[in-house]
Amino acid sequence: MTTAARYAEFAAREAHGVSPTYERLARAVSHDEQVLALLGTLPPNKRQPNLLFGVVRFLGGPVEDPAAFHDYTVENWSAIEAETRTRATQTNEAGRCAVLLPVLAALPQPLALLEVGASAGLCLYPDRYAYRYGDHTIGSGEPVLECVATGVAPPTSVPDVVWRAGLDLNPLDVTDSADVAWLDALIWPEHAHRRARLRAAAAIAATEPPLLMRGDLVDDLPALAAQAPTGATLVVFHTSVMYQVSTPRREAFAEVVRGLPGHWIANEAPDVLPYDALPNPPDAALYNVLALDGTPLAWTRMHGQEIIWFA
Repeated sequence: MTTAARYAEFAAREAHGVSPTYERLARAVSHDEQVLALLGTLPPNKRQPNLLFGVVRFLGGPVEDPAAFHDYTVENWSAIEAETRTRATQTNEAGRCAVLLPVLAALPQPLALLEVGASAGLCLYPDRYAYRYGDHTIGSGEPVLECVATGVAPPTSVPDVVWRAGLDLNPLDVTDSADVAWLDALIWPEHAHRRARLRAAAAIAATEPPLLMRGDLVDDLPALAAQAPTGATLVVFHTSVMYQVSTPRREAFAEVVRGLPGHWIANEAPDVLPYDALPNPPDAALYNVLALDGTPLAWTRMHGQEIIWFA
């Protein structure tokens, strides 16, 4: 897929109906020969819309007006390029815990959670957040993670988590203001509720920072998993991470994680982790597939706002 096509698809499938600002901006970039030429000097995995837009926002540049964005990007390309080459899209969306919760709550308790691609580890605290599935509420306090659940009964309680750890090539520190600012920059412009959710989740994590290891998801996973306490169910999970991993490494990871004790929860796009048979997605929007131990269970929206269980 060309870079232009990538931005056009992002506008149509990811940003449409979710972020008018990014839909408008991505469409403009898909036709902007000068910006596309600059993106062409980057490695393919560094040309993605979320990364470019997040870097511009992180540097204080404009994203609301495509013309202003064009001028800022061209004039400040050296700074944008430097940040883009060193950073990654580490959207640490605590809201995704809402689609993980039905599976986590159904596993043998207590749980030892190990997140691959953990970023700052905000998804390692599903037991500390509150949830609202329609009229059904679980837990109390902030943040409250809202999710539309279809075809599955909401859980009655949060899981019992006794150990939490994360693995990431570039783990972020939830107690570092610059790292939290980068997470904030990755949140789409109109999503004030997600920005408030980030702050609330970061405050929870900062009181008890998780064990985060810098390492590779294949080479370093077994050693970290071995640190999980005996007597707890090990759960290795990841959400919207594997698109940044090459196909051979995804396959190697799947082989490694299947060899570990416990369970494996994946929440990834179907073209990233393919399955033999899936029902048709509900509509043209971009969905992830929630799977347990290699068995697909449900469609989920990218930020955890909806889960649609397979019949």
